[in-house]
Amino acid sequence: MNPKILEIKNLTVNFDGFKALNSLNFSMETGELRVIIGPNGAGKTTFLDVITGKVQPTIGQVLFKGRNLQNLSEHQIARLGIGRKFQTPRVYQNLTVRENLDLACNKNKNVFSTLFSRPPAVEYRQVGGLLETIGLIPKADLAAALLSHGEKQRLEIGMLVAQSPDLLLVDEPVAGLTDEETENVGNLLLALAESHSIIVIEHDMEFVRQIARRVTVLHQGSVLCEGTMDEVQNDPRVIEVYLGCPTH
Repeated sequence: MNPKILEIKNLTVNFDGFKALNSLNFSMETGELRVIIGPNGAGKTTFLDVITGKVQPTIGQVLFKGRNLQNLSEHQIARLGIGRKFQTPRVYQNLTVRENLDLACNKNKNVFSTLFSRPPAVEYRQVGGLLETIGLIPKADLAAALLSHGEKQRLEIGMLVAQSPDLLLVDEPVAGLTDEETENVGNLLLALAESHSIIVIEHDMEFVRQIARRVTVLHQGSVLCEGTMDEVQNDPRVIEVYLGCPTH
């Protein structure tokens, strides 16, 4: 069995002469929580786009559990067990928190059947467990539109987990959140990391420090360095390109 859930080999993505990713090599173990940081334009979003099939590489391979994802559609890749959460929460605003999770738990459902049929007992327990995990039991029967931004972020993470992906890709989950909401999202991701492989893209350094075990720094479409948060923050290359070294 391949212990690496994700391997990216010599990956280049060329947009009309601009290399958004440039000979990038990356791997992570099954069960790992990895945080990816880097300045604007480093290639972080393209990195996620290639993993999920939204963008096809010009050169190189993406291997998920040893399987080459080349030429697979976004839908096919999602079915293999890769789930992505975008920066802006994508929830059904007019449905309750519970109904959002119920819909995510059963891929064969639509909004109509979610509203007008009772979920089976197993599914009801699954939704209950998710509500507890994301800390929204008190708001289970509230319309999602009435949640705070941070609560919507947690709800969408719960909806992603409901689809049972092996690898969670989470893009800037704490952008625009209060300190308390940021801490809540961090605690949720740490709890989920006990049973999932997770990649988090983030700019907020305090949040990165809260959750990071291993950090990968991207710069100009390639991996600049990897290590613990302390190692990365003290790396002269990172200080120069990312953490505030004066420009000359």
